[in-house]
Amino acid sequence: MNAEIKNIRQGEDDYLLKVEDVTMKFPGVLALDKVSLYVKAGTVHALMGENGAGKSTLMKILFGINKPNEGEIIFKGRKLEINGIHDALTNGISMIQQELSPIKEMTVAENIFLGREKMKGILVKAKEIEKDTEKLLKELNIEGIRPDQKMKELSTARMQLVEIAKAVSYNADLLIMDEPTSAITEREVEHLFEIIKDLKKRGIAIIYITHKMDEVFCIADEVTVLRDGKFIDTKPISKITKNALIELMVGREIGNIYVKTESKPGDVMISVRNFSKKGQFNNINFDVRSGEIFGLAGLVGAGRSEAMMSVFGANRPDTGEVFIKGKKIRVRSPKDAIKSGMAMLTEDRKAAGLFPMLDVKDNIVIANLEAFVKLFLIQHKEIEKCCKCEIDKLSIKTPSIFQEVQFLSGGNQQKVLVSRWLQTSPDVLIMDEPTRGIDVGAKAEIHRLMSDFAASGKAVIMISSELPEIIGMSDRVLVMHEGEQMAILNRDELSQERILAYAAGEKV
Repeated sequence: MNAEIKNIRQGEDDYLLKVEDVTMKFPGVLALDKVSLYVKAGTVHALMGENGAGKSTLMKILFGINKPNEGEIIFKGRKLEINGIHDALTNGISMIQQELSPIKEMTVAENIFLGREKMKGILVKAKEIEKDTEKLLKELNIEGIRPDQKMKELSTARMQLVEIAKAVSYNADLLIMDEPTSAITEREVEHLFEIIKDLKKRGIAIIYITHKMDEVFCIADEVTVLRDGKFIDTKPISKITKNALIELMVGREIGNIYVKTESKPGDVMISVRNFSKKGQFNNINFDVRSGEIFGLAGLVGAGRSEAMMSVFGANRPDTGEVFIKGKKIRVRSPKDAIKSGMAMLTEDRKAAGLFPMLDVKDNIVIANLEAFVKLFLIQHKEIEKCCKCEIDKLSIKTPSIFQEVQFLSGGNQQKVLVSRWLQTSPDVLIMDEPTRGIDVGAKAEIHRLMSDFAASGKAVIMISSELPEIIGMSDRVLVMHEGEQMAILNRDELSQERILAYAAGEKV
């Protein structure tokens, strides 16, 4: 056992959870190498590390999704064998996973109580589970969600809140939260933290996985760092600085993550005129010049993603025109958009981006496959050479280009998608939450790519819910509120207070 772990344990006998020397192997990958973790009841224990460090893998073991090759789990004073999710839930371990997987055709209530429905014969007592759901949402102060609403009617942020409610409903002793704030607003983050504080008072332990430093120092009691599948250190949050924590995560010092190359804006690359769709957005107008990173800010439900999906041809508007380099284009589908020189990195990489059963290589080249066809033959050697170059350039952690992309960490999956769209050599790159669920090192890399892309004479449109990212990377920012365009701010006008005021519908 690691000496560091022994020191952590010295004089302590009140751990709710003890994970000891856990090893997990996947084909070609040692995901966890004798990792140990100790968590006390009634505390928030942050788990941090770069993408691919093993955080989610360790949590999936605790939740019964993966079974370790070695090691043991001691929970509530006894050795625990977790052979599936049911075992975890039965023993008092619940989890909110990073990648949401609700059944979208079912209601909120049906999703929360799936497998635990109250029955009358063979019929579900729908009204009773809706009543229980209403009570649960009220206890958690979650507003704006009806128990009888279908999940497909909810935004990603609202779905996240439903997942939180579902996890809490199991009355677990240990609650695992894997990137719980990746798709919710700052206001909703504050709400979540209030929920967490209440759970702590009930004696519930929370393992909190995040890449957001501010959240760790705001809510955590202790932090454990993993790197490359190995335990690095555990510290009380009061005895570590942000810079020291980053160094533990990446194994090196790291500079400013908002890497912005200054470039002089050129000619207008894309113009959007009079874009409207009833119930989603109204009269959106903007230009983006070559060399610019153009930010879109607003609260969840503001219509940012919906508007950009319309520009990209995936959400047909009621009215509106798009011009690329001064030429009006007709965009009836994403295929038309790509042919016109646009590319879009979507918010939900799992549902609308990745092909999980295909390997890294195929996911990178699939949007630009015709470039590797000569005389009706696919040039496999050229594809492999190109993909190896992309993996090196973006620091994608994978055992090989032939690894199925579903086995990569969330952040590395995101980098695969970035690589895919850069392969199409677009003039306009739309990026919806480009660094969602990505560690600080990878953020800096993606920001550098964005900046270099703009500096090469292209245009970037970036949708982000992270205000530091919006301010740090944008040349100009369009702020939206409930589908309406509130303001376009220049770089020297940007501040969190000003953006939030417009996002809340205030006239500044």
